Amino acid sequence: MGSYDQVLSLLMEVVSGAGKAGEEPRSIPLGISNRHVHLSQADVETLFGSGYTLSKMRDLSQPGQYACNETVTVCGPKGAIEKVRVLGPVRKQTQVEIMRGDCFKLGVKAPVRLSGELEGTPGVTLVGSKGSVYITCGLMVAQRHIHMTPNDALFFGVTDGEMVSIQFDGLRGGGYNQVAIRVSSDAALDCHIDVEEANAMDLTSASVVKIIKNR
Repeated sequence: MGSYDQVLSLLMEVVSGAGKAGEEPRSIPLGISNRHVHLSQADVETLFGSGYTLSKMRDLSQPGQYACNETVTVCGPKGAIEKVRVLGPVRKQTQVEIMRGDCFKLGVKAPVRLSGELEGTPGVTLVGSKGSVYITCGLMVAQRHIHMTPNDALFFGVTDGEMVSIQFDGLRGGGYNQVAIRVSSDAALDCHIDVEEANAMDLTSASVVKIIKNR
């Protein structure tokens, strides 16, 4: 079988959910992300008080990550967005993930980036219950992506950093390109898009994600 036929065969397996011979069909859960903030410990203490520790509200799909009870106000040159949820645990550097429409309200132009890729991103002011902080970089629109383990990547025939397309069924269904594969041994299989992307196709957490391998 030639390379093109191998890719086509893999595509049909993934889209149909058939997987490898003898394995159970494997679907990819859909996670829909709202705007949120990841804080460094130093910024946590500036915003909420000296020695303050973030408090967990509920666990998220990725192991060890959780939504916090704390929220902040994100302030830009033209406007502000209140009650933006903080996610834990703390990180080395503060990062703010917003949606494209938020850029107009804030008066900033945030680039599309993967989490942790902060170089060249704009800054923004955050206001908490005890203080405020201006971060010089870290404001972004999140790049859509799929978290998976090395075994998941082997199953779906993809590699870390690869860009694939995804497709959704339904009355307003369609597809998205430039979906990054993020492989980690401690990941949980999960496709992340933001609220705007989900609303455009009338998607919910029950929607089925289909990977389309790019040739």
